[in-house]
Amino acid sequence: MLNDIIFSPSSEYRTGGEYEPIAFYMDALLESKRLDLLLGYFSSSAISVLSIGFAKFLSNEGRVRMVINHILSQQDKDALLKGRNTQEQDFQFTLNDLIGLKNNLDAYGHHFFECLAWLIASKRIEIVAVRPKTEQGISHYKSGIFYDGINEIKFQSSCNFTASGLLENLEELFVKCSWKTKSENDAIKEYQIYFDQIFNQKADFVEHISFEAIEVAIQNEFGGRDLSELLVQEEQLIRKKHQQAYKPFYRKILDRAQERVEAYLKEPKFPFPSGPRDYQVLAYQKWVEKDRHGIFAMATGTGKTITALNCLLSDYQLKSNHTYQAVILVPTISLLEQWEKEARSFNFSNIIKVSSKTDWEHELAGALTFIKFGGAKSFIVICTYATFYREKFQHHFRKLPADTLLIADEGHNIASAKILEVLSSVHLQKRIGLSATPKRIYDPTGTAAMEAFFGDTEPYTYSFSMERAIEEGVLCKYKYFPHLVSLTPSELEEYVRISKKLMRFFDFKTGKFKESDAVEMLLLARKRVIQKAANKLEITRKILRNHFDEQGNLKYTFIYVPEGFSTQDQELWVEDEEDLRLMNQYTQAIGGIQSKIIVNQFTGATKDRDLIMKQFQQGEIHVLASMKCLDEGIDVPRAELAIFCSSTGNPRQFIQRRGRVLRKHPDKHLAVIHDLVVSPDFYGTDLDEETFKMEQKLVQRELERVAYFAFMSINRYETLETLEEICQHYDLNLHTIHQNLASV
Repeated sequence: MLNDIIFSPSSEYRTGGEYEPIAFYMDALLESKRLDLLLGYFSSSAISVLSIGFAKFLSNEGRVRMVINHILSQQDKDALLKGRNTQEQDFQFTLNDLIGLKNNLDAYGHHFFECLAWLIASKRIEIVAVRPKTEQGISHYKSGIFYDGINEIKFQSSCNFTASGLLENLEELFVKCSWKTKSENDAIKEYQIYFDQIFNQKADFVEHISFEAIEVAIQNEFGGRDLSELLVQEEQLIRKKHQQAYKPFYRKILDRAQERVEAYLKEPKFPFPSGPRDYQVLAYQKWVEKDRHGIFAMATGTGKTITALNCLLSDYQLKSNHTYQAVILVPTISLLEQWEKEARSFNFSNIIKVSSKTDWEHELAGALTFIKFGGAKSFIVICTYATFYREKFQHHFRKLPADTLLIADEGHNIASAKILEVLSSVHLQKRIGLSATPKRIYDPTGTAAMEAFFGDTEPYTYSFSMERAIEEGVLCKYKYFPHLVSLTPSELEEYVRISKKLMRFFDFKTGKFKESDAVEMLLLARKRVIQKAANKLEITRKILRNHFDEQGNLKYTFIYVPEGFSTQDQELWVEDEEDLRLMNQYTQAIGGIQSKIIVNQFTGATKDRDLIMKQFQQGEIHVLASMKCLDEGIDVPRAELAIFCSSTGNPRQFIQRRGRVLRKHPDKHLAVIHDLVVSPDFYGTDLDEETFKMEQKLVQRELERVAYFAFMSINRYETLETLEEICQHYDLNLHTIHQNLASV
């Protein structure tokens, strides 16, 4: 903040004194968010001289407004005109730009003027040129105001805002601070009104000049001392600046500024200059109100990761010892990598990744030893659930400071059998559970255990539904097209054979199967028949063929190929031989539509995932085919067409998959989802009443997914019409199914 600067006791700065004018500019830029300059001669060389401070100022979302006279160098005029004629865009100045821009400013070559044009186009620098209405004389002001969001400093200087004025001339400068006295504050307010009148063309004593009419400094025409800086060639300026850098007073200023910038670069901060969204700020506030524990029930694609990390950041900013400590639990290694990437975007460091694939123990033990002996140590431990419950990790986990924040991604996993065994011994009280679907469907005991651990129940500490996300434009709208898939004669025969065996275990009073290993095996066998129904491939090919004929390409398409089955605690999905055979079958069929279509498999063994996603987003890879890997929280923002060939009966899985498709992208306005719904074709088959009831229950389970998808689509009535016949056959109602799901 401006009031943290050590100012000259007399509020006066003079060349050669203890307090140099250039030191004032550098210090004030480092702490400000706005700079209003009322100038005479201006040269962008001044920005180059103050490059370190100016780059930091821009990273603070800083903006400059300048009033200058009507004479510029040719390069500055060209840059100004280029910026003014460029269509305004929503520029995002990120932390990574800080070093790059500082280097560009230092170089002061052609690219520097490209940067200046960029800043003008983005309204980071706004310039107006004026002269007296008498048409004699010029604007010769040398003053301005720095503002940090709370405090203001007005300065009055003898120097022009040029490199010579800042580095070579003997100059002086006087300041007034808004927080010191009422008279200084009043003087600043009065000056601000004066500046705004001139800048906004409301002053009757000045004439505003069009940028095309700005005169270029030419030695023969403008030979005055004030113009000398405008005439210096770039090479001369670079040489001059390097010479000045060796002078003790300037080197001291640069070193001090560099130290502050380096400290700033190391500080954790929100990764986007616009800051957290309002709902992310509200989530933090609600969590604090609940004594820093609770569940964030947020739809896939609404930024759960960013919201949770913002809680860690907000708490860090409140701490006097400037440390952050967190343990993040994730279900897969892919999510472990993605959380690390997101944490580093916040500038968090000392990230320890814990899984069966990493050598983590020595690193974590070292951090804990440092803390044990009184050291202030920041760390983030990202651990898979499969490793979390094991004694090797628990031995170290129990030594973590009690103030450590526990974040459980896909928080419903916290109530899995192995995790429940160690849950009661968890000593960390700051807790956040993240899930698009917190309730463990068909597992009320597990749901209760999860809610008890986080000290939360519906409507939960913070909720952000998919309906709201679509309505508010956080996720995109979508069309949904279900396709009924019938079994082949041989598949139907196998399906009926398994169903008859299952009949012996079906309880018609409860509508459920009796619990036994035999039932589990039979259900799995029958589900495999549905999952891998052969007719899915031909329908998929037909959907893609139609889309290709309409659009001329298959860019931004991904397909969930029918998959096998895995254990819940598996860190990394691994396809078996049958899975890979199916994957190859689907990718060959897709590639056969047109020879130029580029298809890529996305499997558990896929390397260079980030590169593949980048190529997919850029349209270099047209189609991604996967099984469960795209369930792992991987962002697929460019996906526009999705085909779900996998007949999942897990509401959590298909809700997450839908959210994956609906992620926003600047060039994406609508998503299209095709869903393959398998229904055993018993038309013409004589079914007894008991078998019909069992099949009715199973079809209802398949239609639950359809209900979830259909009722938020923009073509819901078309969807309901498509399924009317099967609903009538099984005496089912999608509206009723949807209402029942909402109340689960």
